[in-house]
Amino acid sequence: MPKKSPKPERDGALPIAAVPRNRRILVGVSGGVDSTALLHALVRQGFRKITVLHLDHGLRGAAGAGDARFVKALGRRLKLPVIAARADVAALAGERKLSIETAGRQARYAFFARAARQTRCRTLVLAHHADDQAETFLFNLLRGGGSGLGGMRPRTVREIDGVPLEILRPWLSVWRAEIEAYAAREKIRFREDASNASMEHTRNRLRTRVLPMLSEALGRDVRQSLWRAAEVLSAQQEWMDESLALDGEELPVAALRALPEALQRHAIHRWLRRSRTPQISFALVESIRALIPPGAATAKVNLPGGKFARRRAGRLFIEGGKGMD
Repeated sequence: MPKKSPKPERDGALPIAAVPRNRRILVGVSGGVDSTALLHALVRQGFRKITVLHLDHGLRGAAGAGDARFVKALGRRLKLPVIAARADVAALAGERKLSIETAGRQARYAFFARAARQTRCRTLVLAHHADDQAETFLFNLLRGGGSGLGGMRPRTVREIDGVPLEILRPWLSVWRAEIEAYAAREKIRFREDASNASMEHTRNRLRTRVLPMLSEALGRDVRQSLWRAAEVLSAQQEWMDESLALDGEELPVAALRALPEALQRHAIHRWLRRSRTPQISFALVESIRALIPPGAATAKVNLPGGKFARRRAGRLFIEGGKGMD
């Protein structure tokens, strides 16, 4: 796949208009080029009320500890407070029967929620970019996620461990090549993560094998098309979100029955996400939809992470273990 960005490279600073400059913000910084460049751009463009967040996933030994030291030193150099922590993601994955990638997301967002509570700051800025959006769309499509294909949004509000968190992703329209060019132009130092080249991770296989193969087969870089599809579906899903009034921890079965099939799927998918159910697939959504008809043969569906969905007294609700998408 060509290294060149699907879009012409921008001149000067990369856009971060989605982030209000007068607000206190938390910024997730791994030490890699994307998040380090984002922090640099935020400071360069006048943001001062920043707390830097860094989580060592406990997967890379000395390299992970080196990342933590790098981010702490970066915070000192920029005169910004840093909150750093370490998690045992491998143990979490085994305990909850999750993939390492899913367990890593759970650990990160739990850490972000703790930091938000500690700082009394509810705005988190992350460095996800257009390549991430295209890869997320393809990943969800091939996983069979059905609803949720819209990928990430520039602004979302999620409650994590009882903490309402506004999550901003200002670089979803910026390509990785643009970020790398910005880092080179500004001489930004960052840490290389060797695990990004590991074929053990599904996302890495998509990035290094599947996307180049698709681009070669079609004779063009497919990332722009995937990104555009994610954008279109995100807008459609936002409209569906606004059209649905089913926002509680339980879903009324009668109200679900009255919805068109597409909205039933969307309502169930959104409900599972709110309950922090990991690995939401089309098959899982359909198995829960099978609880809706009168006289359904079953009243319970097993969910990932040791939880289950149950129908009782005209309501759908979730019981069991703990998870996060």
